[in-house]
Amino acid sequence: MARRLAIGSVQLSERAPRIVAAGGEAELDALAAAGGADLVELRADLCEEPRPETLPALLARLRAGGRPVILTARAGAEGGRPMDEARRRALYTSGLPHTDAIDVEIASTALAAELVPQARAAGKTVVLSAHVLHSTPPAAALLGLIDRAEALGADVTKLVTHARDLDDLRVLLEVTLVARARGIVTLATGPAGPLSRVVLPAAGSLLTYGHVGRPTAPSGQLPLAELAALLRRLLPPQ
Repeated sequence: MARRLAIGSVQLSERAPRIVAAGGEAELDALAAAGGADLVELRADLCEEPRPETLPALLARLRAGGRPVILTARAGAEGGRPMDEARRRALYTSGLPHTDAIDVEIASTALAAELVPQARAAGKTVVLSAHVLHSTPPAAALLGLIDRAEALGADVTKLVTHARDLDDLRVLLEVTLVARARGIVTLATGPAGPLSRVVLPAAGSLLTYGHVGRPTAPSGQLPLAELAALLRRLLPPQ
């Protein structure tokens, strides 16, 4: 990459993919103790009653585990638990000072436009993401999403598609190889999802995600311990 990227104390590199342990409030203790993870992601939308006033304490518990934290309140249209936009905005605003990065959908244009300047002013990393739940669009469409994310101020663009087979995975691989110098994360759900969690990091995806309890993706996500063992075996540290 032409520029240095980091989330908190963890440097990001296309040659050394980082592992993210993802979960909600029910997985808080497992996230805080997530051996094998470089970072943790709190899915605020997966909390039983996501409240802005209690979110800082949850994030503080995670940060006490010594790993940088990504805060996500996923939109219902992209796989999250449905909630109104005012609640999502309040969660991000409340949690921003207590996290190292935020992940917001590219399609949430107004919310991203509001949060990106706040995150930059606070020295937080901005991940702008797109989740295509039922297909893998053509490579040109995915590259266009990277352009949109960068125009909105993304430090990292995250693309998640549904990969039914190796042809779909090949599209994600092509996008990863073409755009890896731009700071991207690529993942898949679906039948080819587990393979994507290893193949795409090998091609330059900055992050790969595993779960520590209930999966945070509809399919394709590997348990953290299994994912970490695979990457240690197949992609030795550089």
